[in-house]
Amino acid sequence: MNWCCTNQFEMTEAELAMNSRITDNGEGIDHRTSRSICDAVGERLQQSLRPEPSRLSSYLEHLMDELRKRDREERSKSSN
Repeated sequence: MNWCCTNQFEMTEAELAMNSRITDNGEGIDHRTSRSICDAVGERLQQSLRPEPSRLSSYLEHLMDELRKRDREERSKSSN
């Protein structure tokens, strides 16, 4: 669904129309069903909106690898 509004007043009317359609519906859904829907939508969004792998220069990639290595070393020192 695409919305194209030229001013704030039109957007407010559109929002009111959408809200009234939602709240006027006499059929409700229980919490469990609502939670399932939210979880499913969330999973789909996570799959669709996965961040693209970073395209760092080879030098920056090297620095990130070095930082990870030092972090691991620091963690192993602190756990001993």
